[in-house]
Amino acid sequence: MSVQAAVLSLADAMANRFGILQRKLRAEDLLRAARRRAGADDFDDTSFLDPLRLLLDACVEEASLSVVGRLALRWDTVRFLINLLQLGAAERRVPAITRQPIERPIFITGLPRSGTTFLHRLIMADRDNRAPLVWQTVYPYPPKDGPDRRVARVTQQLRAFERLAPQFRGLHPLFATSPQECSEITAHTFRSLRCDTTYRIPSYRTWLDAAGHVPAYEFHKRFLQHLQFQSAIAGTAAGRWVLKCPDHVFALDAIRTVYKDARLVFVHRDPVNVLLSVAQLTEVVRRPFTRRLDPIEIGRQESARWLDGAQRMMDAEAGLKLAEPICHVHHLDLITDPLATVESVYRHFGLTLSLDASARLDRMVGQQPDGGYAPHAYRFEDHGLDATVERAKFRDYMVRFGIQPEGAPRRDVTPPRLGPGAATSVVTRTMTE
Repeated sequence: MSVQAAVLSLADAMANRFGILQRKLRAEDLLRAARRRAGADDFDDTSFLDPLRLLLDACVEEASLSVVGRLALRWDTVRFLINLLQLGAAERRVPAITRQPIERPIFITGLPRSGTTFLHRLIMADRDNRAPLVWQTVYPYPPKDGPDRRVARVTQQLRAFERLAPQFRGLHPLFATSPQECSEITAHTFRSLRCDTTYRIPSYRTWLDAAGHVPAYEFHKRFLQHLQFQSAIAGTAAGRWVLKCPDHVFALDAIRTVYKDARLVFVHRDPVNVLLSVAQLTEVVRRPFTRRLDPIEIGRQESARWLDGAQRMMDAEAGLKLAEPICHVHHLDLITDPLATVESVYRHFGLTLSLDASARLDRMVGQQPDGGYAPHAYRFEDHGLDATVERAKFRDYMVRFGIQPEGAPRRDVTPPRLGPGAATSVVTRTMTE
């Protein structure tokens, strides 16, 4: 055990002994802290309060929070509340913000660790596209006084987290200027699966599944309107929104409800490879925030969660009634020929990839062909999973989308309308997530 781990373990033991970690976190206390720091007190819409109280109670009662976890939960919550106050104040000053059109946004989703992040970053090589960046989702508005140090502050925060979770960067390289997943935006409403990934809170997940995601995506659109309005004021091109999050598969109806003209991209990969990787990532993310971690439970929960996600993708084409057909991308195609894959996405939506964007994308792949991910070896027994059992569970999904087991010979035949079909050779790797 490292010195840092020993110190944190001792702090947890002392805090637990004196009952500090069992004390309720009261939403009213956090609201007061946010109002004081923001210098504002009008939230306009307080529909977030019940979800916030549910989240706080679940974290205290179920997540076995560590000292770091309790501090992180409080810090995150106050930050989200401050951002809500700032967004509301900006809208009162400039009502036109919420009239900003968000037209034909592209949503990239699929099983986690399937290549969604890699595809997203490749598409962002095109200057005509834009995505919410990490620093923007943490601090959407600059401070009222003094220099704008938001990027530097978020860089420091990421480094602090990486000291607590040194494996994280190899599993999911993230910088202040990286495109950020949409679950960070929806977390402002306390209706986000980001919370369920960070903490073990089964009652909250059950509630969220039943309550649905429409309010979260209504806020998601509002958040993008704020970023777009700031770009317009700064004189920078708005660009086409390209958004990414595996959790979108659980909110497809909400996306269609809020964004009538949304375009969807599903990325498909052998689920057996996905499950081991996502279970490991969840374990790494949760470890600093809890006093009790059960890798076997994590493995089984992730298997059940993403089997549901796979079923939702199978149901999507028949049930969503989107304005445009879903674009399907295969992981093996993506890592074999990234440029051809991106071009196929553009063709699917009637877009043209410019020569400049193609050149930038080529340079990006040349500089970082593995997407920045370190190779990892995963073992099924570490998370209580069995390859044969999991393969059988996901068989319908694999057949439906023509997904080959990684490492098996790749057939030349690709099902209609699925993926670019560019790959003709097998590339077996696990680092491009």
